[in-house]
Amino acid sequence: MICPSSTRAFFAVTFSCHNRPGIVAAVSTRLFDLGANIIEAQQFDETASTQFFMRIVFDIADAPAVQEQVRTALESLSEIFGLRWSLVDLRKRPKVLFLVSRFDHCLVDLLYRWRIDELPIDPVGIISNHPAETYANIDFHGIPFHYFPVTKDTKAEQERKIRDVMVATGTQLVVLARYMQILSNEMAAYLSGNCINIHHSFLPGFKGARPYHQAFERGVKLIGATAHYVTSDLDEGPIIEQDVERISHIDTPDDLIRKGRDIERRVLARAVRYHIEHRTVMNGNKTIVFVS
Repeated sequence: MICPSSTRAFFAVTFSCHNRPGIVAAVSTRLFDLGANIIEAQQFDETASTQFFMRIVFDIADAPAVQEQVRTALESLSEIFGLRWSLVDLRKRPKVLFLVSRFDHCLVDLLYRWRIDELPIDPVGIISNHPAETYANIDFHGIPFHYFPVTKDTKAEQERKIRDVMVATGTQLVVLARYMQILSNEMAAYLSGNCINIHHSFLPGFKGARPYHQAFERGVKLIGATAHYVTSDLDEGPIIEQDVERISHIDTPDDLIRKGRDIERRVLARAVRYHIEHRTVMNGNKTIVFVS
């Protein structure tokens, strides 16, 4: 957790490039020369592809000119090492939009973590294809709720409404908190890299609908949940986080669903935290996740 400071700004930079000697030294030296203090540093060298990945958290004088110097330094290093980099101010809470359907356990969990300041986000809206009465027992704490019903014939119009809300609120991250609608290819492309889905299965097994019933029919001994970035390929996006729980032959499909709800909540919460803390770096159809 970053502690706010009136004189220091807290940033995270992630980057990837072809591995070669001197990358870490060059980046850390530039940051030192600019007066930055490195708080956390993690790196990973993927030997199979010779790709290098790194995440650095640092604080620096809270002055626009200094921060612009950091960006200029990263640009110059990009020219030398071919860095693909991203820089975020960790003091700024990202604006998050939740999409949910009938099941509300993941949404309730995320709202709780936000309310106790465990998850530093700025919720800007909740969108559902079910009416507000479905969530009569939930306190949305003043977060705007939007009921956008959808059918096969109205999907394009419904997704346009979702995009309108995103633009109006400045949404930076969309979380599909058990939103049981398949996004169109156009919508998935629009959200690329900024949309996290929770799938109630340990992917790549049991994709699509009713995965717990599929798992029951196969007699599995472990069930799980997977949080991943959304792509146009159903349940195929880069995986951010997964977890499992052991089950046995006495468990019914309802038991699997009940136990699965707990896994889904914690997996999605961790994935959202990793994203907003700038801990994820795309690596083709995979992610590098710098876990604390």
